[in-house]
Amino acid sequence: MSKKRAAKLRSRAIPWPEELARHPSGGLARHPSGSGKEKSRAAAKSPLKRKAAPPPARAKPARTSVPPPAESAKKPAEAPVPHRRTAEQLAKQQREISVSEFFTKNRHLLGFDNPRKALLTAVKEAVDNSLDACEEAGILPELSVAVAQADGVEDRFRVTIEDNGPGIVPAQVPRIFGKLLYGSKFHRMRMARGQQGIGISAAGMYGQLTTGKPTRIISRAASRRKAYRCELLLDTKKNEPTVVKEEEVDWDRPHGTRVEIELQARYTRGRQSVEEYLQQVAIANPHATILFEPPEGEALRLGRSSNALPPEPREIKPHPYGIELGMLIGMLQSTRSPRVSSFLHADFSRVSSPVAADICRRANVNPNARPARVGRDEAERLYAALQATKLMKPPMDCVVPIGEELLLKGLKRGVEADFYHTVTRPPAVYRGNPFQVEAGLAYGGRLPAEEACRLIRFANRVPLLYQQSACAVTRAAATTAWRNYGIQQSQGQLPVGPLAIFVHIASVWVPFTSESKEAVAHYPEILKEIKLALQECGRNLGMFVRRRRREAEAERKRQYITKYIPHIGIALQEILGLTEKQESEVVRKLEDMLEKSRKL
Repeated sequence: MSKKRAAKLRSRAIPWPEELARHPSGGLARHPSGSGKEKSRAAAKSPLKRKAAPPPARAKPARTSVPPPAESAKKPAEAPVPHRRTAEQLAKQQREISVSEFFTKNRHLLGFDNPRKALLTAVKEAVDNSLDACEEAGILPELSVAVAQADGVEDRFRVTIEDNGPGIVPAQVPRIFGKLLYGSKFHRMRMARGQQGIGISAAGMYGQLTTGKPTRIISRAASRRKAYRCELLLDTKKNEPTVVKEEEVDWDRPHGTRVEIELQARYTRGRQSVEEYLQQVAIANPHATILFEPPEGEALRLGRSSNALPPEPREIKPHPYGIELGMLIGMLQSTRSPRVSSFLHADFSRVSSPVAADICRRANVNPNARPARVGRDEAERLYAALQATKLMKPPMDCVVPIGEELLLKGLKRGVEADFYHTVTRPPAVYRGNPFQVEAGLAYGGRLPAEEACRLIRFANRVPLLYQQSACAVTRAAATTAWRNYGIQQSQGQLPVGPLAIFVHIASVWVPFTSESKEAVAHYPEILKEIKLALQECGRNLGMFVRRRRREAEAERKRQYITKYIPHIGIALQEILGLTEKQESEVVRKLEDMLEKSRKL
């Protein structure tokens, strides 16, 4: 058969039905006449044209019977729809939280992180209250602090603090020791150790939580009456005291207060201990006498080095620069002044009557209007005018520093060194609150030369032993250039050498970073004053260090020359033929000349 005839026959071939062309696996099988490309090429070469065959009827797929499910296979159960609470149900769960309940769960905020720190915090709060009470009553403080193991239990101690203060009225004893946020110092603008009215009641609460035992108080306010004794617990749900027992007893003190708290704690010596705290209290309070009886060992007595009480700080009114808009609105609603102008003059410091009238004029507020009727927009204009007015700094007699002389005595009493220097900075202001910074340095002596300096921090005469790295005092000391004064220092770190740095911040309101009052916040005004005080002390320290180095170098040279003076005399005797007497005279004159040059 010729090639032309074969091509003609292939062009007339009948195509396979679609159902026959499919592969059993589901794909298309290869067509017997070749691939799709070969067919198209053959059709293109064929000169004959034919009619397209109609598409074959598509076969219906065969139905396959599905076996019924087995009786054992059951349909899985649907997941239950979770129950959702309604707004009414959520509203029933809302309730008020008392401040004592909050601090029961967050006692670390008050300084009761661990047993060791809890013991120090309890002693600290009681000692602060005793010193404040004695100073306000004009009494030289005499404090007795005793820590004893309770019932032979290793981690349970009984803390007893006794003072010779004015005592407490019996009706006030339960609230002072059994209610958080209750005190006399929070609303007063004057320097004081306590600020919030939390400390001593929080210590009793911690003792109650860890031992279940009440706080015991004995107080006597007048010698003509018997002492009042009570045992009380703190109802944390209501933040109210519960008196377990109360009675009148005989007491050997004419006036004073005694507090006894049993708590879970751990007693240690050394750094951040009760002993260190009391020793630092004696440095900042040279007018106090403190007797400490530890659980074991000899008692420690810290006598007073001054018989004069510090001046009593005056209470001042808030300064306009230290308030905010919401505070101003609240003061307008609660003031007793009949007019806005008299309110500005009477309720703020450094605002005279002419200045008050000018503030009302610039704020477009009627000076004769009643303060309670001043609207929010008017109060906002009044606040803006107050902040824009140039006013004098607040009075500074509300802050009482330790003083350079007493601070120097305290440093010499607590630190053995060769060089001491103290400085008291002029008063300054942050957020309208007056404050004053004092600093002191002790160098040499028995201080370790290869360790970082010892940093002693105080706020309102109270030692700060914890959270040193978070305190503004540490930051100011670390950013001071101590190399300029001859002291080794790595960048951004405390200096290294036989050095002790003392810093005291006195203010009507110390900006602590937490309720435990362990670190001072980083306000720029406070940092600046601390650095200026440390730089002034550093300049005097630098002169001392350089003079000591010059003296050491001169002494080294003198010893070197003294060593060779006899040899010089022998050489002169041999060269000049001097006698023994002449040679001794030459040696003596050379030594006299060396001694005179050293003195010069």
